[in-house]
Amino acid sequence: MNIVRPRLMDCRWLDLCSGSGVMACEAIERGARSVTAVEKDPRCASICERNLKDVAQSGSRRVDVTVVKRDLMNWLQQDWRQEGFDLIYFDPPYDGGLYAKTLTLLANQKWLQPDGLLICEYRSDQPLDPGEEWTEVDRRRYGSSSLVLISRPERCRRDGTGSRQPRTDPEA
Repeated sequence: MNIVRPRLMDCRWLDLCSGSGVMACEAIERGARSVTAVEKDPRCASICERNLKDVAQSGSRRVDVTVVKRDLMNWLQQDWRQEGFDLIYFDPPYDGGLYAKTLTLLANQKWLQPDGLLICEYRSDQPLDPGEEWTEVDRRRYGSSSLVLISRPERCRRDGTGSRQPRTDPEA
């Protein structure tokens, strides 16, 4: 969360494969104005919803909280016409085979604001290649888990969210 701290105030946060919602709770505590969490497991989704609402109600400002109890792939295939998210956190089951398809679906619609950031958590010993549709902004290793922060290639923002400068394709 410290990496994206400059982006959290008043952001729209999307938490994919949210589990208990711990990352979305952190986003609320650090200033997110809107949080949407997607979790297919009904029990986890209920826990997530309770956690998010409790954290949102404990603060002094209004936070919009939405928990989507659906399969991630089905939800992402909808025709998204709402405002894009400023930050998307994606922490799927590591062996669930969701990375490539999810990144493609997120790239093909306006899920992410043009200057938004997608944060993907993955197993450190299985490096994640975000593909041609994304530009790597930063990559961090935390023991057995790692994060890659990516953005759309046409809109890489340089605001101190990481130690590496974004790379862009000179042909674009």
